[in-house]
Amino acid sequence: MTTIERTVTLLPDPEPRPVKNLIISTDDHVVEPPDMFEGRIPAKFGDRAPRIVERDGVQAWLLDDMLLPNMGLNAVAGRPPSEWTDEPQRFEDLRPSCWQIDPRIRDMDINGVYASVCFPSRVAGFGGARFSELKDEELGLACARAWNDWHIEAWAGPYPDRIIPIQVPWLSDPVVAAGEIRANAKRGFKAVSFPEMPVSLGRPSLSSKFWDPFFAACEETETVICLHTGSGSGPLTTWESDAPHSVHISLFPACSLISAMNWLWSGVPSRFPNLRIMMAEGGIGWVPMMLDRLDYMTDHAGLVNVDGWKDTIKPSEVLQRNFYHALFSDANTLGARHRIGIEHITVEVDFPHADGTWPNSQPHFDELLRDLPADERNLISYGNAARLFRHPLPAGYSV
Repeated sequence: MTTIERTVTLLPDPEPRPVKNLIISTDDHVVEPPDMFEGRIPAKFGDRAPRIVERDGVQAWLLDDMLLPNMGLNAVAGRPPSEWTDEPQRFEDLRPSCWQIDPRIRDMDINGVYASVCFPSRVAGFGGARFSELKDEELGLACARAWNDWHIEAWAGPYPDRIIPIQVPWLSDPVVAAGEIRANAKRGFKAVSFPEMPVSLGRPSLSSKFWDPFFAACEETETVICLHTGSGSGPLTTWESDAPHSVHISLFPACSLISAMNWLWSGVPSRFPNLRIMMAEGGIGWVPMMLDRLDYMTDHAGLVNVDGWKDTIKPSEVLQRNFYHALFSDANTLGARHRIGIEHITVEVDFPHADGTWPNSQPHFDELLRDLPADERNLISYGNAARLFRHPLPAGYSV
């Protein structure tokens, strides 16, 4: 057996940051812990439940016949930048808050973050599509349900005021998926992580109306559809094969732009006008540009003629109505915040990824929002997210 050599440095706990703005982060991640499926997969599947195995000194998820190393997925919070790589990791290489709820709350307190939406990681995939890829669909559905059971019981359950529950979807049958959405809404789930563009994962397109039963259930239950960059944005894999990884990272906003336009022109938000779509890790810089482009198209050629389009308002107004955006570092776009829609902008911390601002999210957003009126700072840092996800605020705060 070959052991992979790597340097692991876990830095000491930083001092808690002074809280200047209440923060609700609409994009963080949880690294699935090794015991999350224990007792949650029906016994009839025997030893086929997802589990952690060791290969060449590296821990990895074994999911049916898929071996998924690097379960940390760049979970580098608390490590020096020199070690910010995508190398395979062991759980002991991670800051405990990456995968344990009590340490997570402590690190949120250090960072001055009140509440958090925690997307899936390696075993489920950002868009939660992994389980739907299993050859045995019955096992796949059992895994998706087990992931959701763990999230609501063990992750969000102990701290319901601090964690906003988000589920993974079932992608093989939209009617079954709709039933899961309705059942999970009754359990307290407020959101679902969904692939940016399911067609890039070999699934039916948004325009096909295949997903309409699922979207109808989301609209009915006020379940927010969260689209995370990297969860299925195939068109941007056309960069040069030898391009550095920085090319991919720098194009995150372009991924959100392409995804949003596919959703918009598919007619989904027109058929379901009360559907709420949250764009994660794409920023807000691209939004004013696309609003201008959409208005030019409308003024130049008239209202759209798209199958299933029911709106009489302009496409730009549909983008402003249905879509929400996570602010990270777009200081130069804040001047266009009212064009975007001041009530549709949130903030994201992206813990524990390399892009994340932990443990300095308080000073980071205080500097980013410093020139805004207090009421607008409050909307962006916590108010819009609290309203979007119907999440209660601490005493003394309101939306």
